[in-house]
Amino acid sequence: MRASRVAAAALTALVLLAGCGGSGLSGDSTTAVTAPEKQSQPQVIVETSSDGFDAAKVYREAAPGVVTIRSIFDSGAAEGSGIVLDTNGRLVTNAHVVTDDSGGPRKVAKAVYVEFPDRNVVAAKVLGFDPFADVALLEVDPAGLHLHPLALGSDGNLVVGQPVAAIGSPFGEQHSLSVGVISATDRSVKSLTEFEIEGAIQTDASINPGNSGGPLLNAAAEVVGINQQIDTESGSNSGVGFAIPVSAVKRSITQLAANGKAEYAYIGVSTQPLYPQLAEKLGLDTDHGGLVAKVVPGGPADRAGLKGGDEKLHFQGFPYEVGGDVILSVDGHEVLRPEDIARDIGTLQPGDRVKLKILRDGAEKEIQVTLGKRPDHVAQG
Repeated sequence: MRASRVAAAALTALVLLAGCGGSGLSGDSTTAVTAPEKQSQPQVIVETSSDGFDAAKVYREAAPGVVTIRSIFDSGAAEGSGIVLDTNGRLVTNAHVVTDDSGGPRKVAKAVYVEFPDRNVVAAKVLGFDPFADVALLEVDPAGLHLHPLALGSDGNLVVGQPVAAIGSPFGEQHSLSVGVISATDRSVKSLTEFEIEGAIQTDASINPGNSGGPLLNAAAEVVGINQQIDTESGSNSGVGFAIPVSAVKRSITQLAANGKAEYAYIGVSTQPLYPQLAEKLGLDTDHGGLVAKVVPGGPADRAGLKGGDEKLHFQGFPYEVGGDVILSVDGHEVLRPEDIARDIGTLQPGDRVKLKILRDGAEKEIQVTLGKRPDHVAQG
């Protein structure tokens, strides 16, 4: 059975400070390693470049801004990668690299250390972490350090087949480069909560344990995503890696810098895809939208009067909960897939009002919903 794994490397509880470590997430892919030898900017080229894509140039421009992050927990250690954001000492990585949930609620590591390409190793402070986007903001004292910030680009114009590069520390091999292409956009991947990260980037650039928090780069050496997890049967890369889109990273670090935490809007529904054949089976006068399967009791959608399914149906080999509302659009944006709802709600803030066009009992209707704050856990109806 295939499982998604966050791409951080794990150690046992006996690892010393100089050792590498695991992500601290239960179910992570792990690798047994010894304390890493100090290297002078190792340059490991894992894959060759594509035509028209100068991987060596991307590496030269970006590698100085990629760091190795080691986190110390009661149960062991974790190693991942990170990105220098500015000359004031701020860095970004995955939240799962610097937090641990093995004892219950997710907690920040006891100590976090950052190793720079010039072999300087300094302590870092976790300014805040966002479990919904799997992003953490760190800070180091910049005194005496040569900091090389990476430019945060855009993920809005990425296309399938576009060459990209990933830099990180897979299996403790610092500053490794892998090259591939954008395999897909707008994927939904697991976060550190019950909610998924929308708009994730799928790539065949090799992403392995230890790559977590490192950059996914375009031809201009701009960060278009932060490498987060792999879909694997073996625990290592199988050509299906995922990165958090840089748009989500920017939103997260803006909030973390201001408040030490990130908040997201919440509507409180679970939906299923509607496609032409299923719509015909259900006798619906639409071939798109999100079938509302459940409405969270007491949530924003429930208060606004949205209705969930009250019947179960098996169709073309899949189960559906039907009989509820169909969400056709969110603030005028047509819903073609259920992820479209989460994506549109994700751009708003708690307290915002959103206009939904729905189909109920054969008639279209508009409903206003005042969005709430996304909870850590969702009540089950």
